[in-house]
Amino acid sequence: MEYFINLVILFFIASFIGWCMEVIGKYFVFHRFINRGMLFGPWLPIYGSGAVLVTVLIGLIPGAGDSVAAVFDIAFFACGIVEYMVSFVMEKMFHARWWDYSKRPMNLNGRIWIGNLILFGIAGVVVIMFVNPVIFGFCDQIDLIIRETVAGILGVLFVTDFIFSQFVLKLVKVSAEKSEADNTEDVNREVRLILSDRSIFYRRFADAYPNVIYRTDKIVARMEEIRAETEKFKEEMEKLRDGVDGQIEAGIEASKAKITGGLEPVFRIKNTLIQKQRQLINLLYDESKATEDMKNLKDDIDNKFTLF
Repeated sequence: MEYFINLVILFFIASFIGWCMEVIGKYFVFHRFINRGMLFGPWLPIYGSGAVLVTVLIGLIPGAGDSVAAVFDIAFFACGIVEYMVSFVMEKMFHARWWDYSKRPMNLNGRIWIGNLILFGIAGVVVIMFVNPVIFGFCDQIDLIIRETVAGILGVLFVTDFIFSQFVLKLVKVSAEKSEADNTEDVNREVRLILSDRSIFYRRFADAYPNVIYRTDKIVARMEEIRAETEKFKEEMEKLRDGVDGQIEAGIEASKAKITGGLEPVFRIKNTLIQKQRQLINLLYDESKATEDMKNLKDDIDNKFTLF
């Protein structure tokens, strides 16, 4: 029970640290405060879940906590799986993709990419080697009743925040599904316009995820239509290419046949002409009356054209 309470406290601390990092990162980009995450409180549960998961896995594998490489590998894969599954589940629930790494190198379906995985691995090493000893050491100095009370209060606040956030997310989902737009940019614009007319809680969500990609049924159908058109175009281009290649090959063969057919009569005509010339020479040539030059010329002709 004590270990579980410590894990709960670790979850909230890691969630808060992750929230701080996200807020600071966005501040440098947009130069203003942006409350990141699906929840309204200062926590990002995906960070807390990753820290707890890596801690539990390291505890289940004997000796893993003593190897930096082992901790890195476990955090690399475990947190990658968590991020992928969270992206997949939330897209199915709300018909929207909250982050997209499709343009990043070595990504998997745009849900995770190698840069984040490496950071997860490094963060896992930091948590296991440095953060956990401090947190668990601090918790051991606090009475268990106090820890249970703190964990309970944080748990109630977290659940309340989660339930309240669902109302906002439901509005976002309904607004996206009712949109008549057939592309995610127009849907995004409509949803942001709707949220801007609501309370600060709704506007906060629009600011937290300005690049959300909506996947409504209409958009999915349009994407499928585009994919089918693209495949059809590729097939037609391949057929056209094969037809052109066939025509070129047939033309080459026809030209070769024409050239060959034209060469054979020339060869036969030349051979016939030589034979007739030889017959004429034999009729005109008289060995007894021929001069020495005439004899040499005839011998030269006979020797050079014996192949014909």
